[in-house]
Amino acid sequence: MPRFEPFSALRYSPDQSLELVAAPPYDVISDRDVKNLLARDPHNIVAVDVPNESDGDDRYTLAAELLQDWMDDGILVADDTPSFTLYRMQFADESGRSRETVGVIGALEVVDEGADGVLPHERTTPKAKTDRLDLTIATRANLSPVWGLSLAPGLTDLLLEPGETLGSCHDENGVVHTVERITAPERITAISAAVGAAPVVIADGHHRYAVSRTYRDQRREATGRTDLGSELTLAYVGELVEDQLSVAAIHRLLTGVSDQVLLESLAPMFEMSPAGSVEPGHALDVVERGALCLVHKDGQGTFMTPRPECFAGVRDLDSARLEHALEHAPALDGKCDVSYQHGVGNIVAAVTGGDVDAGVLLRPVSIAEIRRTADERVLMPPKSTFFSPKLRTGLVIRPFGD
Repeated sequence: MPRFEPFSALRYSPDQSLELVAAPPYDVISDRDVKNLLARDPHNIVAVDVPNESDGDDRYTLAAELLQDWMDDGILVADDTPSFTLYRMQFADESGRSRETVGVIGALEVVDEGADGVLPHERTTPKAKTDRLDLTIATRANLSPVWGLSLAPGLTDLLLEPGETLGSCHDENGVVHTVERITAPERITAISAAVGAAPVVIADGHHRYAVSRTYRDQRREATGRTDLGSELTLAYVGELVEDQLSVAAIHRLLTGVSDQVLLESLAPMFEMSPAGSVEPGHALDVVERGALCLVHKDGQGTFMTPRPECFAGVRDLDSARLEHALEHAPALDGKCDVSYQHGVGNIVAAVTGGDVDAGVLLRPVSIAEIRRTADERVLMPPKSTFFSPKLRTGLVIRPFGD
């Protein structure tokens, strides 16, 4: 089972407003977002985490120098002792229900691909860019955490008691993010033992974890050592239970064939019925109906209820059902290209705006199915789950100095 250890975290000075210096994850923000964040505060973490491409090959070196400058100037301050960080989020889910979740940030062991301690939960799409690896090499730090789900029962109970509050911030969706430091030895021991008692499933950050493995291997080859900071990576770990997770669907955008051809091609495998004009409320409608929803060019929708006999042996996932249907519809013959997007409004805008030929709304994956996937050591199709809210970058940084 994986090691999970405290570390001497690098944090923004109390003089810095977390509202101004924290940011969304690097892979969900645009160039315009970066400019807006830096206009609010030049010390926003994106100045380091999203190096300016206009700086060319020097951008990673410049990011590392900036990180060091902030440490020298007291903008960022290292903890005196190793600690865990409790990370709480208060938000409203898609149904409008108020929620609060808690997880713990620490250093999670980097294990070999296929090892049993840290498990992927879905197939990943390839990423050719070396951006994260180049940034890790230059900064010798983890700037944003992998999101892990612990199969250990009772982890949440160990995290409920408050720690030393370090600050909070709101994100663009109104989510309140609060961080608290844990330094008590007995509590650190209990949390470390709990996470280390069962596998951790990667919910978000598969690419970051893979980069950490590549970096670890490079350091092993260069030094011949296996006791360096690169043996671990920054991770947020929460318990895999219903009340600690909010899982939304990642919907599909389809190009290459018209919406009508899709409708006709998929009809043998689904019962079709009109869905009216597609609106945000359809996210709940598909769940209640047990159906997917095809979004047409005019913004109208068609509910697609799977015919059970057509999906024998297919996992109980809409992503798997649609993947199976697209592969086995003769008229499509591999002509349909699939991309991924969350949010009903985003799907409708893409389809009606002419960016794609059609969209398909999927139902969220259940916590039970995520657990079953982990227990059976199998993988879901790519982009099956959207865990929310997204963690903020900049609340905790892990320097490892290798």
